[in-house]
Amino acid sequence: EPGGATVLAAPNGGTLLVTRRDAPPPAETGGVVALLTAGASDAPAADEAAWVAREMGCRLVRADDVGVAGLHRLEQPLRALREAGADVVIVVAGMDGALPSVVSGLVDVPVIGLPTSVGYGLGGGGLAALLSMLQTCAPGLVVVNIDNGIGAGATAALIANRVATARNSPSR
Repeated sequence: EPGGATVLAAPNGGTLLVTRRDAPPPAETGGVVALLTAGASDAPAADEAAWVAREMGCRLVRADDVGVAGLHRLEQPLRALREAGADVVIVVAGMDGALPSVVSGLVDVPVIGLPTSVGYGLGGGGLAALLSMLQTCAPGLVVVNIDNGIGAGATAALIANRVATARNSPSR
């Protein structure tokens, strides 16, 4: 902990958070970010995204290992994110990158696809997942770069916080 700073390491993401030692915890904004991972190996990028969204004041609803290889695993997490009032969904997937397109077709909020470099075969270090997400015909899916958990978390938090501000505005 260098002079006056606190340094925290993300559990799996390889990211450091540096804050002033006397900094208050992030204020809750009312924004709700949902996060879904296709498989357990997507956890490092997902953890980064979750950490950033929380640091930007959002509440997080998360479900792991709900990939399209077992589509039945997606029902309960989708119900939970709807009940939580998620403003945006981050979907993390490597391999074929199919889950973000599926989720985007089933929800009525923006979906941020976060391709990861994990997998085997011809995945190309995440290129297959990235291209799959970019080629989707499902509306409402935007994509960040491979393994960019920070970008996905920050973008999701910006959207969720803006929605929360509008939702809580007295002029509504």
